[in-house]
Amino acid sequence: MENKTEKLVIVASRGHDDERATVSWTIANGGLSAGLDVTVFLVSAGLDLVRKGAADHVRMNPFDPPMRELIEGFLARGGKILACPPCAKVRGYTAENLIDGVTIVGSAALHALIKEGASTLCF
Repeated sequence: MENKTEKLVIVASRGHDDERATVSWTIANGGLSAGLDVTVFLVSAGLDLVRKGAADHVRMNPFDPPMRELIEGFLARGGKILACPPCAKVRGYTAENLIDGVTIVGSAALHALIKEGASTLCF
């Protein structure tokens, strides 16, 4: 039997104005802790959090870690971040505007993960 890491994809559409943004990143980090291969696919306002400097001072509520720590910790532990091209374009974002580790890529990459058996969550 092949020993494959289970995959989780989180589609995150929430930005600075919605505490569900913290929930998505907390669950993403928890997935890594559980041994899952986790990818966050950012759409809509979700991209705003990975613009350089945007998450530096964001803390959704006093019980959550700062957003910057959630995102940086996720990347440092091997999480992957993908960003929707049309969502980036409408905001005027290019790869240079986003933090290191974010890849702007179409939905085919998301579909490939799902076809590989990834579980999905949406926020």
